[in-house]
Amino acid sequence: MAGRLEGKVAIITGAGCVGPGWGNGRAASAIFGREGARIFAVDLREETMTETVARTQEAGAEIATHTCDVTDSTAVARMVAACVERFGRVDILVNNVGGSAKGGAVALSEEDWDRQMDVNLKTVFLTCKHVIPQMEAQGGGAIINTASTSGLRFTGAAQVAYAAAKAGIIHFSRVSAVEYAPKGIRINTVVPGQMHTPMVEARLAGQRAGGDVDALLAARQKRIPLGFMGDGRDTAHAALFLASDEARFVTGTEIVVDGGMVARCD
Repeated sequence: MAGRLEGKVAIITGAGCVGPGWGNGRAASAIFGREGARIFAVDLREETMTETVARTQEAGAEIATHTCDVTDSTAVARMVAACVERFGRVDILVNNVGGSAKGGAVALSEEDWDRQMDVNLKTVFLTCKHVIPQMEAQGGGAIINTASTSGLRFTGAAQVAYAAAKAGIIHFSRVSAVEYAPKGIRINTVVPGQMHTPMVEARLAGQRAGGDVDALLAARQKRIPLGFMGDGRDTAHAALFLASDEARFVTGTEIVVDGGMVARCD
Protein backbone atom coordinates (compact mmCIF):
# COMPACT_ATOMS: atom_id res chain seq x y z
CA MET A 1 0.00 0.00 0.00
CA ALA A 2 2.82 2.39 -0.86
CA GLY A 3 1.98 6.05 -1.32
CA ARG A 4 -0.52 6.37 1.50
CA LEU A 5 0.71 9.91 2.23
CA GLU A 6 1.63 10.90 -1.31
CA GLY A 7 1.80 14.67 -1.77
CA LYS A 8 1.35 15.47 1.92
CA VAL A 9 3.59 17.51 4.19
CA ALA A 10 4.24 16.28 7.73
CA ILE A 11 5.69 18.21 10.65
CA ILE A 12 7.22 15.71 13.05
CA THR A 13 8.43 17.06 16.39
CA GLY A 14 10.90 15.15 18.48
CA ALA A 15 12.31 13.80 15.23
CA GLY A 16 15.77 13.36 16.67
CA CYS A 17 17.04 10.72 19.06
CA VAL A 18 19.47 10.49 21.98
CA GLY A 19 21.24 7.57 20.29
CA PRO A 20 21.13 5.17 17.35
CA GLY A 21 17.99 3.16 16.73
CA TRP A 22 14.28 3.67 16.31
CA GLY A 23 12.79 6.40 18.45
CA ASN A 24 9.18 7.39 17.79
CA GLY A 25 9.98 10.57 15.87
CA ARG A 26 12.80 9.07 13.82
CA ALA A 27 10.62 6.12 12.84
CA ALA A 28 7.71 8.38 11.93
CA SER A 29 9.96 10.45 9.67
CA ALA A 30 11.28 7.43 7.78
CA ILE A 31 7.97 5.57 7.55
CA PHE A 32 5.92 8.62 6.59
CA GLY A 33 8.59 9.49 4.05
CA ARG A 34 8.46 6.01 2.59
CA GLU A 35 4.72 6.51 2.10
CA GLY A 36 5.23 9.68 0.07
CA ALA A 37 5.17 12.50 2.61
CA ARG A 38 7.62 15.36 2.58
CA ILE A 39 9.04 15.60 6.09
CA PHE A 40 9.68 18.71 8.16
CA ALA A 41 11.69 17.22 11.03
CA VAL A 42 11.91 19.26 14.24
CA ASP A 43 14.04 18.84 17.33
CA LEU A 44 15.82 20.93 19.91
CA ARG A 45 19.29 20.02 18.60
CA GLU A 46 20.31 19.56 14.98
CA GLU A 47 22.82 16.79 15.68
CA THR A 48 20.13 14.47 17.04
CA MET A 49 18.51 14.39 13.59
CA THR A 50 21.53 13.21 11.55
CA GLU A 51 20.44 9.57 11.57
CA THR A 52 16.82 10.61 11.06
CA VAL A 53 17.76 12.46 7.88
CA ALA A 54 19.81 9.52 6.61
CA ARG A 55 17.07 6.96 7.25
CA THR A 56 14.39 9.18 5.72
CA GLN A 57 16.45 9.84 2.62
CA GLU A 58 17.14 6.10 2.34
CA ALA A 59 13.35 5.70 2.18
CA GLY A 60 13.39 8.01 -0.86
CA ALA A 61 11.79 11.00 0.84
CA GLU A 62 12.48 14.70 0.91
CA ILE A 63 13.28 15.94 4.41
CA ALA A 64 14.08 19.34 5.87
CA THR A 65 15.21 19.89 9.45
CA HIS A 66 14.45 22.72 11.84
CA THR A 67 15.65 23.33 15.39
CA CYS A 68 13.00 24.58 17.78
CA ASP A 69 12.21 24.73 21.49
CA VAL A 70 8.60 23.63 21.27
CA THR A 71 7.90 24.91 24.79
CA ASP A 72 8.32 28.45 23.36
CA SER A 73 5.24 29.80 21.57
CA THR A 74 7.18 32.31 19.48
CA ALA A 75 9.61 29.62 18.35
CA VAL A 76 6.76 27.28 17.45
CA ALA A 77 5.08 29.99 15.37
CA ARG A 78 8.37 30.49 13.50
CA MET A 79 8.68 26.73 13.00
CA VAL A 80 5.24 26.46 11.38
CA ALA A 81 5.97 29.47 9.18
CA ALA A 82 9.28 27.91 8.11
CA CYS A 83 7.51 24.69 7.11
CA VAL A 84 4.96 26.60 5.04
CA GLU A 85 7.73 28.62 3.43
CA ARG A 86 9.63 25.44 2.51
CA PHE A 87 6.76 23.14 1.48
CA GLY A 88 3.73 25.43 1.04
CA ARG A 89 1.40 23.70 3.49
CA VAL A 90 1.02 21.47 6.57
CA ASP A 91 -1.16 18.37 6.18
CA ILE A 92 0.03 16.33 9.15
CA LEU A 93 1.37 17.14 12.59
CA VAL A 94 2.93 14.39 14.71
CA ASN A 95 3.84 15.39 18.27
CA ASN A 96 6.58 13.23 19.80
CA VAL A 97 8.32 15.50 22.31
CA GLY A 98 8.35 14.19 25.87
CA GLY A 99 10.22 12.50 28.67
CA SER A 100 9.62 11.24 32.18
CA ALA A 101 10.85 12.27 35.61
CA LYS A 102 10.61 9.98 38.62
CA GLY A 103 8.78 10.98 41.75
CA GLY A 104 5.33 10.99 43.32
CA ALA A 105 3.36 13.90 44.72
CA VAL A 106 5.67 14.39 47.69
CA ALA A 107 9.06 13.45 46.27
CA LEU A 108 8.76 15.37 43.00
CA SER A 109 9.89 18.98 43.16
CA GLU A 110 7.62 21.79 42.04
CA GLU A 111 10.20 22.75 39.43
CA ASP A 112 10.24 19.23 37.99
CA TRP A 113 6.43 19.18 37.94
CA ASP A 114 6.36 22.42 35.93
CA ARG A 115 9.04 21.16 33.56
CA GLN A 116 7.16 17.91 32.98
CA MET A 117 3.98 19.80 32.15
CA ASP A 118 5.89 22.04 29.75
CA VAL A 119 7.75 19.28 27.94
CA ASN A 120 4.97 16.71 27.73
CA LEU A 121 1.73 18.71 27.56
CA LYS A 122 2.41 22.36 26.74
CA THR A 123 4.33 21.29 23.65
CA VAL A 124 1.19 19.61 22.30
CA PHE A 125 -0.90 22.67 23.08
CA LEU A 126 1.52 25.08 21.39
CA THR A 127 2.07 23.07 18.22
CA CYS A 128 -1.66 22.56 17.80
CA LYS A 129 -2.29 26.24 18.54
CA HIS A 130 -0.04 27.31 15.66
CA VAL A 131 -0.68 24.48 13.18
CA ILE A 132 -4.49 24.36 13.34
CA PRO A 133 -5.04 27.81 11.73
CA GLN A 134 -2.89 26.72 8.79
CA MET A 135 -4.87 23.48 8.46
CA GLU A 136 -8.15 25.42 8.68
CA ALA A 137 -7.02 27.67 5.84
CA GLN A 138 -6.19 24.59 3.73
CA GLY A 139 -9.51 22.87 4.48
CA GLY A 140 -8.30 20.12 6.79
CA GLY A 141 -5.47 18.03 8.17
CA ALA A 142 -4.54 15.30 10.62
CA ILE A 143 -2.88 15.64 14.01
CA ILE A 144 -1.44 12.70 15.92
CA ASN A 145 -0.33 13.29 19.50
CA THR A 146 1.86 10.80 21.34
CA ALA A 147 0.80 9.93 24.89
CA SER A 148 1.82 6.91 26.99
CA THR A 149 0.23 3.99 28.79
CA SER A 150 1.36 5.85 31.93
CA GLY A 151 -1.58 8.14 31.16
CA LEU A 152 -3.96 5.17 31.40
CA ARG A 153 -2.70 3.16 34.38
CA PHE A 154 0.19 2.77 36.83
CA THR A 155 2.99 1.20 34.83
CA GLY A 156 5.50 0.33 37.55
CA ALA A 157 7.20 3.61 38.49
CA ALA A 158 6.07 6.65 40.44
CA GLN A 159 6.25 9.40 37.83
CA VAL A 160 3.16 11.36 38.70
CA ALA A 161 3.78 14.46 36.57
CA TYR A 162 4.57 12.44 33.46
CA ALA A 163 1.47 10.29 33.99
CA ALA A 164 -0.75 13.34 34.55
CA ALA A 165 0.64 15.10 31.47
CA LYS A 166 0.16 12.04 29.26
CA ALA A 167 -3.41 11.62 30.51
CA GLY A 168 -3.87 15.30 29.70
CA ILE A 169 -2.73 14.74 26.12
CA ILE A 170 -5.40 12.11 25.62
CA HIS A 171 -8.22 14.36 26.78
CA PHE A 172 -6.78 17.46 25.10
CA SER A 173 -6.89 15.51 21.84
CA ARG A 174 -10.49 14.37 22.39
CA VAL A 175 -11.77 17.87 23.19
CA SER A 176 -9.86 19.45 20.32
CA ALA A 177 -11.02 16.74 17.92
CA VAL A 178 -14.66 17.56 18.57
CA GLU A 179 -14.08 21.30 18.21
CA TYR A 180 -12.24 21.06 14.90
CA ALA A 181 -14.03 18.14 13.25
CA PRO A 182 -16.32 20.55 11.33
CA LYS A 183 -13.15 22.13 9.89
CA GLY A 184 -11.98 18.81 8.48
CA ILE A 185 -9.18 18.43 11.04
CA ARG A 186 -8.85 15.00 12.65
CA ILE A 187 -7.03 14.75 15.99
CA ASN A 188 -6.09 11.40 17.53
CA THR A 189 -3.61 9.94 19.99
CA VAL A 190 -1.15 7.08 19.83
CA VAL A 191 -0.51 5.52 23.25
CA PRO A 192 2.77 3.56 23.33
CA GLY A 193 3.58 1.15 26.12
CA GLN A 194 6.90 -0.33 27.23
CA MET A 195 8.94 0.36 24.12
CA HIS A 196 12.62 -0.38 23.55
CA THR A 197 13.85 2.94 22.22
CA PRO A 198 17.22 4.72 22.46
CA MET A 199 15.85 6.84 25.32
CA VAL A 200 15.33 3.73 27.45
CA GLU A 201 19.00 2.82 27.27
CA ALA A 202 20.34 6.38 27.44
CA ARG A 203 18.22 7.76 30.27
CA LEU A 204 15.77 5.41 31.95
CA ALA A 205 18.33 2.77 32.88
CA GLY A 206 20.22 5.36 34.88
CA GLN A 207 17.06 6.62 36.58
CA ARG A 208 15.52 3.29 37.50
CA ALA A 209 18.05 0.49 37.33
CA GLY A 210 21.33 2.06 38.40
CA GLY A 211 22.61 1.93 34.84
CA ASP A 212 21.79 -1.78 34.38
CA VAL A 213 20.12 -1.72 30.95
CA ASP A 214 19.49 -5.48 30.86
CA ALA A 215 17.72 -5.39 34.23
CA LEU A 216 15.49 -2.53 33.12
CA LEU A 217 14.61 -4.20 29.82
CA ALA A 218 13.80 -7.49 31.57
CA ALA A 219 11.52 -5.74 34.07
CA ARG A 220 9.69 -3.87 31.33
CA GLN A 221 9.30 -6.90 29.10
CA LYS A 222 7.88 -8.97 31.97
CA ARG A 223 4.77 -6.74 31.98
CA ILE A 224 3.95 -7.41 28.32
CA PRO A 225 1.61 -10.32 27.44
CA LEU A 226 3.05 -10.62 23.91
CA GLY A 227 6.44 -11.28 25.48
CA PHE A 228 8.52 -8.70 23.62
CA MET A 229 8.91 -4.93 23.48
CA GLY A 230 8.03 -2.86 20.46
CA ASP A 231 10.06 0.09 19.23
CA GLY A 232 9.45 3.41 17.53
CA ARG A 233 8.38 1.71 14.30
CA ASP A 234 5.34 0.23 16.03
CA THR A 235 4.29 3.66 17.27
CA ALA A 236 4.93 5.14 13.83
CA HIS A 237 2.83 2.55 12.01
CA ALA A 238 -0.13 3.36 14.24
CA ALA A 239 0.43 7.07 13.59
CA LEU A 240 0.66 6.34 9.85
CA PHE A 241 -2.82 4.85 9.83
CA LEU A 242 -4.22 7.84 11.72
CA ALA A 243 -2.51 10.27 9.34
CA SER A 244 -3.70 8.48 6.21
CA ASP A 245 -7.01 8.76 4.38
CA GLU A 246 -7.82 5.23 5.58
CA ALA A 247 -8.63 6.91 8.91
CA ARG A 248 -10.92 9.52 7.34
CA PHE A 249 -13.74 8.55 9.77
CA VAL A 250 -11.49 8.32 12.85
CA THR A 251 -11.10 11.26 15.21
CA GLY A 252 -11.10 11.91 18.94
CA THR A 253 -9.80 8.49 19.86
CA GLU A 254 -6.65 6.53 20.73
CA ILE A 255 -4.66 3.56 19.47
CA VAL A 256 -2.87 1.75 22.27
CA VAL A 257 0.41 0.17 21.13
CA ASP A 258 1.59 -1.88 24.10
CA GLY A 259 1.57 -5.62 23.44
CA GLY A 260 -1.51 -6.04 25.64
CA MET A 261 -0.03 -4.52 28.79
CA VAL A 262 -2.92 -2.27 29.84
CA ALA A 263 -5.39 -5.13 29.29
CA ARG A 264 -3.81 -7.05 32.17
CA CYS A 265 -5.39 -6.82 35.60
CA ASP A 266 -2.14 -7.23 37.56
